[in-house]
Amino acid sequence: MYVSYQWLTEYFSMDGITPDALGDKMSRTGIEVEDVVTLSEGLKKIVVGHVLSAVPHPDSDHLNICQVNVGEEEPSQIVCGAPNVAAGQHVIVALPGARITGNVKIKKGKMRGEVSNGMICSLQEVGFDDKVIPKAYAEGIYLLPEDAIPGDSVFPYLGMDDAILELSITPNRADALSMRGVAHEVGAIYDKKPQFKAVELNEAPDDSVQNYVKVAVENAEDAPFYTMRVIKNVTIAESPAWLKNKLMHAGIRPINNVVDITNYILLEYGQPLHAFDYDRLATKEIAVRRAQAGEKFLTLDGEERSLSSENIVITNGQEPVALAGVMGGLTTEIVDETVTVALEAALFNPTSVRKTSKAFNLRSESSSRFEKGINQGTVEEASRHAASLIAELAEGTVVSGVEAVGAAKTSPVELDITLERINHILGTAITAEEVVAIFDRLGFTTKEQEGLFQVCIPPRRWDISIEADLVEEVARIYGYDRLPSHLPVTESQPGKLSQQQQIIRNTRGYLEGAGLSQAISYVLTTPKKAQAYMMRASEPTKLLMPMSEDRSTLRMNLLSGLLDDVHYNVARKNTDVALYEIGRVFYQSEDPSQTLLHEEEHVAGVMTGLTVENDWQHAKKATDFFVLKGVVEGLLASYGLKEAVKYVPMTEKEGMHPGRTAAIYLGEKELGFLGQIHPFAQKEYEVGETYVFEMNLQAIIDAAKEAVVYQTIPKYPEMKRDIALLVDEAIQHQELSQFIYEKGGRFLKDVKLFDIYQGEKIEAGKKSMAYTLTFLNNEATLTDEEVTLAFDKVQKALIEVFAVTIR
Repeated sequence: MYVSYQWLTEYFSMDGITPDALGDKMSRTGIEVEDVVTLSEGLKKIVVGHVLSAVPHPDSDHLNICQVNVGEEEPSQIVCGAPNVAAGQHVIVALPGARITGNVKIKKGKMRGEVSNGMICSLQEVGFDDKVIPKAYAEGIYLLPEDAIPGDSVFPYLGMDDAILELSITPNRADALSMRGVAHEVGAIYDKKPQFKAVELNEAPDDSVQNYVKVAVENAEDAPFYTMRVIKNVTIAESPAWLKNKLMHAGIRPINNVVDITNYILLEYGQPLHAFDYDRLATKEIAVRRAQAGEKFLTLDGEERSLSSENIVITNGQEPVALAGVMGGLTTEIVDETVTVALEAALFNPTSVRKTSKAFNLRSESSSRFEKGINQGTVEEASRHAASLIAELAEGTVVSGVEAVGAAKTSPVELDITLERINHILGTAITAEEVVAIFDRLGFTTKEQEGLFQVCIPPRRWDISIEADLVEEVARIYGYDRLPSHLPVTESQPGKLSQQQQIIRNTRGYLEGAGLSQAISYVLTTPKKAQAYMMRASEPTKLLMPMSEDRSTLRMNLLSGLLDDVHYNVARKNTDVALYEIGRVFYQSEDPSQTLLHEEEHVAGVMTGLTVENDWQHAKKATDFFVLKGVVEGLLASYGLKEAVKYVPMTEKEGMHPGRTAAIYLGEKELGFLGQIHPFAQKEYEVGETYVFEMNLQAIIDAAKEAVVYQTIPKYPEMKRDIALLVDEAIQHQELSQFIYEKGGRFLKDVKLFDIYQGEKIEAGKKSMAYTLTFLNNEATLTDEEVTLAFDKVQKALIEVFAVTIR
């Protein structure tokens, strides 16, 4: 909403109140002022010129040599290329040394050999936007009023000695989408009462509106109030300068005197009006109804629209002539030949107007106001004012009476509130006299008795309907900056992370230390991706009204989102990717006694490409199963879990490679899985070999943990023994290492696999596995006999149980 500072001065004195101060004050009382623009800022030496003569340039087919009176003793010669320049016109002249839009400086010069002392300007060259310039002047210079005085500053004639405040109006304050609404707001801020001029309407007593139109409304909910006036014998012409200036500064292009008046009333009252060419209606019947499905309608912009039953239309009894509240029809627009005007003022269903404007992408000043609300108390007054102006500016005659259906709600809303309640909510000690004064400034009639206020809200403030609204109004006008502020007084408690928060933080730190970057994926995904890589059986949870199919289902795994991230990176040539995510998945509970939806905290990771890049110091190394398993093993070890972790091969995990996937168990409970995604999945995501893991982090949080015990560095030396075993290839490292721990005695501290070999020198079906066993006694130095005894016991047990061959 663009608000003219000078227009406000028509309602009350603004002495001592600058535009900038007004903007600041309004922003602090609830209506944000985004910008305050002084229209003439940056422009200088631009005056009124009177073209005395205009003759064609001898060396050009489009230039004219003009002699222009600019208020000096002698006329100035200016060469002008505008197609509409002619003798007798009053024009905008930039003198030598002038500054026009874009900080362009005008100098004396020559054009095709002829001296040019300045420039005759178009509206664009003094700062007007193309979209608001009247079409008659869009390609040429602008003509000033005939009474403009040569040599005077041009700014008063263009309304550029004004300042424009750009308001950001929230939907609940649609009352400020009009100059009168803003005037009430400014009046409340500065304790001024706006004065609006009385409208005098002279109607022809010998002619009645009933002789011209008859209005019918099919459904009162679509148009609760519909009125029409008729003005005859009008003369369509260009609007006076004051009217064009107000429209252009508000962002509206002037069209002609009748259309411009309807737009002027829209700005002043916030009431949209529509003017029909009565003769082109070709009927006396005006019917408001819902459109028929597939019905065609030609709008003012020349587009043929196919209507639906959601659209409210104004018809001539048979075919549509306007889309209610949105746009008129091309066949009944006001044209130069119009002599009789049918003037519509109405209330339309906001929801239907919104749906219509959205369906046809026709956002207009009228539709935006109908959507947010209209001051029902001024519908008829706005219509009277428009009819009076048409009679004045278009020299028409208003026929007597108004054809109307329905009625507007003009009775005030009554609310009660107590002084105690106001002070309790605001934390203030405002007196009853102050509250009454605030309501009076707002224009609310108030009765107060022993702290109880009975407040009557006028129709222009239809946004106020409950007690909280009144409290907000008191706070706004009293001043948000005057409201006291107090820090809450509570018992001080030491803050710390919960166990869950600590584990999540440690998980994040470990994985980032291992080279993985955190990713955050959408919780909503497709049904297919939601059910991939699931760790338990569950039906998908779908939204009733999803925005799209791609975001229709709650996820039941984290890996699908991470694989989407890998695909995104690889498609952009970033092939070395390592990501993790900590987040919740959503299952439907199988227990009917619980809530339908069960949330579970998970952690997942994905790695693809190289883990070590090729450089002068290292050979490149690709990510493989064991790189990922090392990350997972280290992560699980960092939790200090009491129960043992083991890895069991999986051959039938959907979406995973059947020979490179393992389930992760904590004791006897399955915790998650890790491995390579299936080649088909790699092809689907368009990635190379990709390794993933996903675990139930909530199960880890709930699991028993070992106490953290800090020990001194051992004072005694450790002893190491190596052993190489020839075993069946089906035997797993996990089985061997666990068995060695069990048989190694109390001094065995560590078992490490340092070599594994299968090849030509090993018989088929066998593999060689070499381990280092570390022995340590924290209380004394180990003897060779003690270590040999324990080592021999391990070898003997391995031969007996696994039939190994000691190499």
